[in-house]
Amino acid sequence: MKFAGICMVTDDVTMLKEFYERVFNVEASGDDKFASFMFDETHVSIYSKAGTENLAPGSMKGSGSGNCILELEVEDVDYEYERLQSLGVKIVKQPTTQPWGIRSVWLSDPDGNIINFLCNVNK
Repeated sequence: MKFAGICMVTDDVTMLKEFYERVFNVEASGDDKFASFMFDETHVSIYSKAGTENLAPGSMKGSGSGNCILELEVEDVDYEYERLQSLGVKIVKQPTTQPWGIRSVWLSDPDGNIINFLCNVNK
């Protein structure tokens, strides 16, 4: 088994796509119904709730948003923190180093999902 990626479902693909293009500093492929970002051999996709419901009727019943944490390894958490602040994104956890050596900063996307930019300071 090989992990391929994650797909976030939203009411507004365009809004989330534009947000992640700024945060990831990568251009997405796709349109207002589906967008995708490639990272090496994995992807982060964004798909509309309506499209998901069309594929599998009833699958969105009771679904919410803001229920996932994306984790991305970065070279320098403090650099990313400064960059993210300049973009005006909502920071939900300031840069912190855990006792096990992971330094991270958390931000929130417009749907309430958390993005954790992290690095191992013991490398």
